[in-house]
Amino acid sequence: MTSRGVFVEHAQVNKPLVALVVMVATIGGFMFGYDSGVINGTQKGLEAAFALGRLGIGVNVGAILVGSSIGAFTAGRLSDLIGRRNTMMVAAALFIVSALLAGAADSSAIFIFARIIGGFGVGAASVTSPVYISEVTPANVRGRLSSIQQVMIISGLTGAFVANFALARYAGGSTALLWGGHAAWRWMFWLQVAPAALYLVALFFIPESPRYLVVKGRDAEAERVLTRLFGAHAAAAKVAEIRAGLAADHHRPKLSDLIDKQTRRIRPILWVGIGLAVFQQLVGINVVFYYGATLWEAVGFTEDYALQTNILSGLLSIGACLLAIALIDRIGRKPLLLVGSAGMAVTLAGVAWAFSTAVSGADGALSLPGNAGVIALVCANLYVIFFNVSWGPVMWVMLGEMFPTQIRGSALAVSGFAQWIANAAISVSFPLLVVYPGLAVTYVGYAVAAAVSFFFVRAMVDETRGVELEDMAG
Repeated sequence: MTSRGVFVEHAQVNKPLVALVVMVATIGGFMFGYDSGVINGTQKGLEAAFALGRLGIGVNVGAILVGSSIGAFTAGRLSDLIGRRNTMMVAAALFIVSALLAGAADSSAIFIFARIIGGFGVGAASVTSPVYISEVTPANVRGRLSSIQQVMIISGLTGAFVANFALARYAGGSTALLWGGHAAWRWMFWLQVAPAALYLVALFFIPESPRYLVVKGRDAEAERVLTRLFGAHAAAAKVAEIRAGLAADHHRPKLSDLIDKQTRRIRPILWVGIGLAVFQQLVGINVVFYYGATLWEAVGFTEDYALQTNILSGLLSIGACLLAIALIDRIGRKPLLLVGSAGMAVTLAGVAWAFSTAVSGADGALSLPGNAGVIALVCANLYVIFFNVSWGPVMWVMLGEMFPTQIRGSALAVSGFAQWIANAAISVSFPLLVVYPGLAVTYVGYAVAAAVSFFFVRAMVDETRGVELEDMAG
């Protein structure tokens, strides 16, 4: 019987504890989503407060992505040095500092600095939470439990959309004054402190990753954690299995592990991880999350209706993520990615067509004639559904599980860095692309990226459903 068979046969999963650690770890996903989405709806306030043009808006919105790319790269390595849980604690503290400073910023420079700090937290949470969840959950349910991360990301985004809408509606607009004589858009940032503080406190109540403990030579601690999670007999077997997986190449994890010692080339599995990370962004999903209100206002929607549309997209995204949770351990990761790529290519093409019909009124404002507005709205929301039933959760699940233990932290660092760089390129460029070459051509580009991602997955991605982490090949 294989080591995997021994573990599965004798494991007595402590479901309440597994549920607790997943719930706490995925608060990081909620913060990732909230900190990313809160900017959507504050842009009128930023423009008015700091006298920003289109490029200035792009830089202020994209500042978080600079921090996120650095945070993701640093956190992958940091989690190998100080542990997964401690890295998440650092992220929680960064969220608190960023929220307080961004809301209080009296200049664009201070605001950008605050958002970069928040980006460090977002990047750290984005790579650490998935790998932590994958390392403390059984293989047969790892996909659905890891997918909860995306549900929480979308819940955070939707929470930010709802909070922004409620504050703007209550104050009479995002730039109107609210409590303490401060504009509503500032309170949109300050509200983030509450969930960030909850995240920090809750992290004290979950254990460190047992795989990290074994890598550090703390086998006794690892066995105690695994005993709490899966029972004594399974714990001993799993520690031995992890130790055996490390025995052939046991040293402190480092970036050079990503180079195959025989071929002297970057390991192919890393290129797959980078490809998954980059394609998730090239389809343009964060244009919807960061610029949703601005996007719909650009084609004639009022601010109030644009904010409501954001909420609708968020709710549909949560529903799609729940569907992904139901399917990911049944039909696998690769089929979901293929369906998502095909669906996004078609729906993005529909959005591009609708935007190509936009006409300019006497005041220069754009509007979509006839049924084009309905088609744009339907296709945009179908696109969001296809993304969140596939690439949204599946990319993070695969990055958390597809790499061998020895290179997991380093590979996550590089893949996460690539993901956030692609995110920044798409997000910072969007305000300029709206002007030239225009929304229609921009969305054609996103549709082409979705189509190319289909062939990338079909040719390069291997299924990981049900495979133990110690059996992942690199």
